[in-house]
Amino acid sequence: MSTHEPPADRDGRPAPTGADSPTRSAVVSAPDAGEAVDQGPQDGPGAAGPSGASDGLDGLDGLDGLDRGAGGADSDEDPGEGGRSRSRELLLLTGICLFVLLLVNAFVARPFSVPSESMENTLRPGDRLIVNKLSYAFGGHPRRGDVVVFDGTGSFLRKPLEPAGLGTSLRSFGREIGLVPAGDSVYVKRVVGIGGDRVTSAGPGHPITVNGVPVDESGLLFPGDEPSNVAFDVVVPPGKLWVMGDHRSASRDSRDHLGEPGGGFVPESKVIGRAAWVVYPVGHWADLDRPDAYAAAEGTGGHGEQG
Repeated sequence: MSTHEPPADRDGRPAPTGADSPTRSAVVSAPDAGEAVDQGPQDGPGAAGPSGASDGLDGLDGLDGLDRGAGGADSDEDPGEGGRSRSRELLLLTGICLFVLLLVNAFVARPFSVPSESMENTLRPGDRLIVNKLSYAFGGHPRRGDVVVFDGTGSFLRKPLEPAGLGTSLRSFGREIGLVPAGDSVYVKRVVGIGGDRVTSAGPGHPITVNGVPVDESGLLFPGDEPSNVAFDVVVPPGKLWVMGDHRSASRDSRDHLGEPGGGFVPESKVIGRAAWVVYPVGHWADLDRPDAYAAAEGTGGHGEQG
């Protein structure tokens, strides 16, 4: 289209041209017959009408553009501020989650990995356990048949000669809350006798007895294992435990420490918690409930009955 084409009126007819033709912006009303029309200056600042309104809007558009530019600057700042705010919120949320996880590890439940075959087939090497640390809280005690995780330092192992200092204290604290690996001093075994129990074995071919009652462990022991290849007769001191592995032929347990100062007994204070669930691998998920095998010994022994 030519740029010199005259604009069209609303009805589509070409606008009149020439020096005497009024501009559309000057026509504000239809004049009476014979009345002269004072067109007045058309291009001055006081010109009114649609064109003047358009010019005013154009000016406002310019101001609006400035406002939008200022707003744009603000909007450029807002995402950055919002991003920093989200980052702070994310860091706070992460910190809270870590704090809650530490609390859970320290006081409620803690994961462990089974290191050896001493508890087969109940537990297999590489199984991941969740240990319930509340099982024996608030006055509770381990019971016969429980699978427990405990620190063997001072009973199954000699106390390590760690130098006293801040580093040793931090490592100990880290182990308590699960930040530092438990190490080689942590064991998992089954409780066979509790404080006050008399636990005996006559050797191969004979069952374990607790307070004179034979315990049928055939559903727990590794296939082909004897209840014990070693004869023993012990009375468990108050506050101590007699523990054995389910894979008796591959377990170094209380029987192997009979001649040592601790006599093979594990202090209850060294028990971290009860092994409650196998959570990995998926095909070996299990609840480690207390078996019925030791129920026959319930109610048979003095202060050995701790509930």
